[in-house]
Amino acid sequence: MRASAAAKINLALVVGPKRDDGKHEVVTVYQRIAIADRLELEPAPALLVEGFDADTIVRAALEALASRAGVEPRWHVRIEKRLPIAAGIGGGSSDAATALRLANATLPEPLPDDDLRELATALGADVPFFLRDGPQLGTGDGSVLAPLDLPQDFWVVLLVPRLIEKPSTAAVYADFDLRDGAAGFEERRAALLATLAAVRRPRDFAALPSNDLASSPLAEELRALGAFRADVTGAGPAVFGLFHHRDRAKAAQRALKAAGESWLTAPAWYG
Repeated sequence: MRASAAAKINLALVVGPKRDDGKHEVVTVYQRIAIADRLELEPAPALLVEGFDADTIVRAALEALASRAGVEPRWHVRIEKRLPIAAGIGGGSSDAATALRLANATLPEPLPDDDLRELATALGADVPFFLRDGPQLGTGDGSVLAPLDLPQDFWVVLLVPRLIEKPSTAAVYADFDLRDGAAGFEERRAALLATLAAVRRPRDFAALPSNDLASSPLAEELRALGAFRADVTGAGPAVFGLFHHRDRAKAAQRALKAAGESWLTAPAWYG
C-alpha cells in the first residue's frame, strides 16, 4: 500500500495562555499543500520502519494502533522523506497519520474513525488534521477541528531559510511565555475568527493576524515580491507566501533563491 503524506501550512496561528495540561490554547487555520513524503506499508513478521533514521512518531503510531486493535505491530514501512525536517510544516505528523490510515486498512477489523482520531491526538496536536479532508480550524491545543470552506485557488511559495537553526518547539513556546505573548489572546482570537467569516476570495487572507510564535524578514520580502499573504508557518522556520498567479509566484521563488530551499506548490485537499 502506498500513499502521499502531504505537508501543511498554518495560514494563521494565534496562541493563548498555558492550559492545565501544560499545552497552550491555540486558534489556527490548517491548510494542506501539495508537497509530500511518500510511504509504503505492507504486513510483515515484525514492526520495521525504514527510510528515515530519525523517525519516532511513525513507529509510535503503529504501536499505538496495534495495542488498541489487540494485535501485534507487524508492518514494514518505508518512508521516502521529501519534506524538510522540523520546519513547521508537519512532515512527521503527516507521516504518522498516513501510516495509521494504511495500517488500519490491513486489520481484519479496522478501527472506526473516532478511534483513529483519538490515537492521532495522543501522538501530537497536528496529527489529527492529516486524517481530515480540506482546510480546518484548529482550537484547544490545535487538535479540536472544524472544517472550513475557504478558497483554494492560489499558489504557495514555501521557503526554508538557510543557516537558521530552529530551536525546539518547546523552546519557541517557552520564549513566547517569557515575553508574555498570551496577552491580548481573546482580541486576536476574535480578529482571526471575524476575518475567516469574511473570507470570500484568496486576497481576504491578507487580513488574518500574524503568527504569534515566530516572525521572519522573509515574509516581508515575499510581500514585496507580490504575495498577498506571507508569514511563518507553525513554530517555523519555514515561511510561506500566497500568490494569485503562478508566474508571479515563480518569479518570487527565483528572487529568493539564495535565501534557502524553496518549493512552488498549491493547496491540496487530501493526502
